[in-house]
This record gives sequence, structure tokens and C-alpha cells, in this order.
Amino acid sequence: MAEEIKMPLPSAADLFSTQEERDNESRESVREIPLEEISDFPNHPFKVKMDESMADMAESVKQYGILVPALVREKPEGGYEMIAGHRRKMASELAEKKEIPCIVRNLTDDEAIIIMVDSNLQREQILPSEKAFAYKVKLDAMKRQVGRPSKNSATVLPNFGGKTSRQILAEQVGESHEQIRKYIRLTELITPILDMVDSGKIAIRPAVELSYLPKEQQTILLDTMQLEDCTPSHAQAIKMRKFADEGRLNEDVIPSILSEEKGNQKEQFRMPKERISKYFSPGTPAKQMEDTIVKALELYRKRERGKDRER
Repeated sequence: MAEEIKMPLPSAADLFSTQEERDNESRESVREIPLEEISDFPNHPFKVKMDESMADMAESVKQYGILVPALVREKPEGGYEMIAGHRRKMASELAEKKEIPCIVRNLTDDEAIIIMVDSNLQREQILPSEKAFAYKVKLDAMKRQVGRPSKNSATVLPNFGGKTSRQILAEQVGESHEQIRKYIRLTELITPILDMVDSGKIAIRPAVELSYLPKEQQTILLDTMQLEDCTPSHAQAIKMRKFADEGRLNEDVIPSILSEEKGNQKEQFRMPKERISKYFSPGTPAKQMEDTIVKALELYRKRERGKDRER
């Protein structure tokens, strides 16, 4: 009995179209896609805010349209998922546009995550929480692309001289390996405390220490901070983490630690910035202003002493 040979049959498109037509069909092109057909990227770590910058962007879209197409991918159930262009989409909605120009690209979940993160990290202003979750999801995607590492270790990527995924990410975003680790630790904070990091009420260093506290203790800390209108210093945060590791941190100990005097509680002299801003170039850091004023006062004191000696 002759062996049955199975051969794949060509599709109708293959039979009745040229190779050039098939190549053109597979080539990426810009399409106008209705805004209502595009959903946001799941767990998008970057916040799209209605601020002055967004208002300016919406006005620009109203006058000139979208100049750089967004990037989307098709969803299995229909419609599209935004990869890069969430701000452009919101600006288009505010400008009362019905469609937005998009490039449709076939991407895996991990490819989509990496592109989504990389495109948003180009922004000038990025909140600590945005960096934290962006670095985390991208690092996880990089690890999945080369296989799972052992617990608590970073994956060593092939063709990169034995560097870990975290080291590669650090080089790509211009941060140190340790700084990447610190940002990712922030994802362990409860949302209200992470919001305080974004607003500058809590610095990154103490926030990293607080991220090691169990969620219940973070909640107690939050209640205490709101009640006492204070935030922990780095030293106090370290002390809380140590007490938590020893099982001694509770609702009585937290207020006690927060009540301890810290460096930033020393009496400070404040002056409205408007009174001195005219003496400095726009954008001069506050620390540089302070140093310049101190030097000027030292020179003034020397001059006054010189006058006294001449009398």
C-alpha cells in the first residue's frame, strides 16, 4: 500500500495574488483607527494626567492633528490594544477627534511590554512610581524571553558578556544596577505611601526601607503619619525595618520612632523664592541659590569687618 503524502494546500490569496502584493500586505502601514476600538495597555504603569501639558497637546492636535502615529496591536477578541501613544489618544479625545493614526504591529506580550516601557521612558518627567513599575514589568519580560532564573537572582542574558538582565536594563535606561533595584522595591509599598513618594513627601531612600514592612504595618504607619503630620527620616525608616524583622514593630512602637528628633526638624530660615529669583538664571537649583547667598553673606561680613578696622 502506497504511503499517503500530505502536502499543505495554498490559500486562495496565494493562488490569486502576486508575491509583491503579498509583501505589500504584510508591510506595516499607517491606518486611521477609531478611538473607541483602542483599549489601554493592561496595567499601564505610566499615568496619563489632565494637566497643562495635556491641554497644550490637545490644542496642538486640534490644529495640526497627530503628527507621530501611535503603535497598537490587534486583540484576539477584536479591536486594538495601545502599545505606545496613550497621551496622544487622550489628546485626540479632548480635541474631539474620532480616529487616530496608528501603526498596527504583530507583537508578543513580552515584546509589547518592552516597547511600551521604552517608548514612555523617553518622557522628560517621570514619577518614581512610574519608573518602579515600568522597570519591574520590563525586567520580568526580559527574564521570560531567556528563561526563568533561580529565585532572587537576575537572568544572565546570552550574547551580552555574561551580564544579568538587570545590568542590561540599567545600561539601557542610564541608571545604576543598584538604583534599578531600589526603584523596583517601591512596588512593594501600599498605594498611599507610594503617592507620597511621587509627591516628594517621602524620599526614595527611606521609602525603600519602608517597602520591607508588611502591608499591615505600612497601613499603621500611614495612619500615624497622617495623624501626626510627619514622615520618617532615612534613619527612622531603617529602625522600623529592623524592628519589623525582629517582630517588634507595632502600633505603639511606630509613633515612638516617628517622635524621635531628626535632622530635618532643626529650625530653618525660609524666604519666598520670588524675593531672590531675579538674581539667578531661570532653572537654578535651590541648593546652588543657597550656596551663592551664603558666599555673598560671607563676603559682606568680611567687607564690614574691614570697614570697622579702618575706623
